[in-house]
Amino acid sequence: MENIDPSFWDNPVILQSEDLINYVLETAVYPREPEPLKELRKATEIHPLSFIATTPETGPLISILLKLLNPKKTIEVGVFTGYSLLLTALNIPDDGKITAIDIDRKSYEIGLPVIKKAGVEHKIDFIESPALPVLDKLLEDPSNEGSFDFAYIDADKDNYVNYHERLIKLVKVGGLLVYDNTLWGGRVVWPEEKVPEFFKVGTTAVIQFNKTITDDSRVEFSLASVGDGLSICRRVV
Repeated sequence: MENIDPSFWDNPVILQSEDLINYVLETAVYPREPEPLKELRKATEIHPLSFIATTPETGPLISILLKLLNPKKTIEVGVFTGYSLLLTALNIPDDGKITAIDIDRKSYEIGLPVIKKAGVEHKIDFIESPALPVLDKLLEDPSNEGSFDFAYIDADKDNYVNYHERLIKLVKVGGLLVYDNTLWGGRVVWPEEKVPEFFKVGTTAVIQFNKTITDDSRVEFSLASVGDGLSICRRVV
């Protein structure tokens, strides 16, 4: 992936107008973006895969959700350089904890100096690993079931259904599970023959995940057209 021309990822978000995206950013994001998040966003821009980072326009929405929920125990699947991780750390109580799982510690270490500078590293338990073994290990201990208040997922789309089946058991009734990229650059409604080969597996996976959530009576959810699509699920049973 590191050798892919960034132009390959043109229009990766739902608002397919650069002027409208800039309006949202300049009106509702950048004026109030906390300095640590701004610094980490700038540091991420030099990464060859910067386009996979959580989009900044999702930040204010997630921030409000976290403040309303006031979670003490959260989990994040897919960290990259840590924009969403830092966002969570800044919005949970000082004694709150985040279990953060990613296969690539190198990318996480790009954002780590900013996380340390912001004084929130003590809230983070970073685990370098594929997520499924970690989630399965957590579920081996019955005390972990229903013990998490909030989960944020921004990782490999072909495992979203697998992550959901585990996280729905780990997150408490009334807790939130938030999944990024669930409109997949709009490709979820493209004719199959128009989806580039590289995106076909992800497109099929996201469509299947969205159907799974629609049919899942354990959650109520909103598929918000923010960033690249954000599915906000509240566990009800």
